[in-house]
Amino acid sequence: MEQVQLGDGPGDAVHSSWLELSASHLQHNVAAFRALESSGPTPRALGVVLKGNAYGHGLAQVLPLVHAGVDVLYFIAPQDALTVRAYEAAHGLPPRQVLVLGAVAPEEAIVLARLGIDVVVADSSWADAVPGLRAAKLPHPLRVHVHVDTGLGREGFTLDQLPKQTRFLADAPDVFDTVGVLSHFANTEDVTEQAYALAQLDAFETGIARLTEQLKPGKPLQRHIAASAAALVLPRARYESSRVGISLYGLWPSPETRLSARLVLGTLPVLKPVLSWRCRSQVVKWLPAGSYVGYGCTYRCSEPTRLAVLPVGYYDGYPRLASGKAHVLVNGRRCAVLGRVMMNHLMVDVTHATSDERPVTATLLGRDGEESVSAESLAGWAQTIHYELLTRLGAHLRRVVVD
Repeated sequence: MEQVQLGDGPGDAVHSSWLELSASHLQHNVAAFRALESSGPTPRALGVVLKGNAYGHGLAQVLPLVHAGVDVLYFIAPQDALTVRAYEAAHGLPPRQVLVLGAVAPEEAIVLARLGIDVVVADSSWADAVPGLRAAKLPHPLRVHVHVDTGLGREGFTLDQLPKQTRFLADAPDVFDTVGVLSHFANTEDVTEQAYALAQLDAFETGIARLTEQLKPGKPLQRHIAASAAALVLPRARYESSRVGISLYGLWPSPETRLSARLVLGTLPVLKPVLSWRCRSQVVKWLPAGSYVGYGCTYRCSEPTRLAVLPVGYYDGYPRLASGKAHVLVNGRRCAVLGRVMMNHLMVDVTHATSDERPVTATLLGRDGEESVSAESLAGWAQTIHYELLTRLGAHLRRVVVD
């Protein structure tokens, strides 16, 4: 008997959901931000954020689609940054600027330095790493960006700590090559009035001036603070590079950002969602009136119901809090999720979406005909935000690039 191959993980099972990534939508979004960054007297670098498995879309799938069209790639984990250099080496591509925004240990910094990958210096503990980095005899100094805390209260040196706590950078030019300075906004997405963000920009520029005076870099520092929302609604914040995250994948950071962008830009950019989530039914069957559906008997059929059982659940990233509120799309029709979302199953009412018990394909996220289920909608049913929803999509799910 011929040996049957079952694949490497649960995402390879025949009865499992999968994600579709639109290459054309992703490239459209890159072009939209490239046009935005090219406006004005001095074109700026377009940077994109691929952290969190490319916001749940899949780093392995997204990287080849954006590498040629952007200038800077941002990550949190140093291990993810290495995938860029491996991809470039495998395909004979010139290296892109890569910056690890997250915490980096000295032993990781040595590896990154040898590959020309930038890191962020956000506190004075890096002074203790100088002897080890010097002993490693790096071929060139570690390229670093200094993080200034302008009001988020997370990483970075406060203005009161500058320049005293960054003196080690000036004292070890053979170890550190300071090429950039960054910060992060605290409150650009949730408001249409940007007074706090403007105060952060004032603080950022004060920090830049103090660092420039102390370090006397050979060329101007690369300044970056604008994520998706600020890149869209705060032209002053664009500086030399942007860090486009959620909007790279075709999603607005918030309704407030969309409203502000219309006012600031005049013409609202078109963002196209990249990801769709689909699942083929495990079984379709009739239940008589009065039947209960799911754990806890939380739903009871008021009439005979054609039910589709989908092999997808909260293990895969479908939120349990969406139980009894969400719907999926089948044959272009909205179909309610019945009962509780389970670890590996959803039950949906397909009574009016199909005329028989043959298998159906459900769209959990994305478009089917004239109807669509957005990440914002599913996140709202689950009382969370689309950022969390997307990044919780299971890494085991099969990700397929489509046109």
